[in-house]
Amino acid sequence: MKTLKNQTLIYDNECPMCNFYSKGFIKCGMLDEDGREAFTEISMRNKILIDFNRAKNEIALVDHNKNEVVYGLDSLLVIIGNSFPLLAKIARKGPLYWFFQKLYSFVSYNRKQIIPSSKDYTEQSCVPDFNLKYRIAYISFVVIFSAYILSEFSLKLDFNLERNFSREFAVCLGQIAWQSLFLKSYLKDKIWDYLGNMMTVSLIGTLLLIPALMTDFHPVFYLIYFGAVVLVMFLEHLRRCRILKLNLLPTISWILFRIIALMIIILTNIKI
Repeated sequence: MKTLKNQTLIYDNECPMCNFYSKGFIKCGMLDEDGREAFTEISMRNKILIDFNRAKNEIALVDHNKNEVVYGLDSLLVIIGNSFPLLAKIARKGPLYWFFQKLYSFVSYNRKQIIPSSKDYTEQSCVPDFNLKYRIAYISFVVIFSAYILSEFSLKLDFNLERNFSREFAVCLGQIAWQSLFLKSYLKDKIWDYLGNMMTVSLIGTLLLIPALMTDFHPVFYLIYFGAVVLVMFLEHLRRCRILKLNLLPTISWILFRIIALMIIILTNIKI
């Protein structure tokens, strides 16, 4: 790999994803050994060059040769383009560049909900601004994806269930409406953070169901497997609520809706 010299990537050290790929750039030789710097430990030399607030939303790359800074997708393309010029050139083409920009923002604005940090946030923390458009986009993505996988998985259970995307879609939306309605006064300004984390819990459960779709066992196996996935989701929901400094109320409400929804689905599909 061709090393990008005398440039520093200001990464979010409280974000596992950011930590992973920035460290990967160094291990691959795409950046110098000292080619990254933690946002919370930023030096005055770099702090006076960057737009501090913008760098919370878009990772900053400081060019010490020119005393210039690029942000977000552009910073990643500079690093990648130094080793793979053609790849970066293709990524900068109109439609592709637009798509990757949107994808970058989609992940960046939701990264604290995808993988939350247990550390308390301060003004110096690299916490992205709240962006309603991208939060709704994230929630919508998880709802659609989860509804599809659940409709496929329901065929594995011996409850006379048929593939029904609309049913599972309604359940996913119902969960959001239920939690929003009953917890709005409790969650207050944490409502969107909570909903983002709740959808990540759903996404985790959905991803865990995918391997089972590729197997063919007795329905009892899938019932046990589904129970295990729900347990994982329950524990993860508890963990995320602790990070958000919430009590047991959101988890109780969350599991209550799940039980009610499952009972309704089963009872309405029993053939007498």
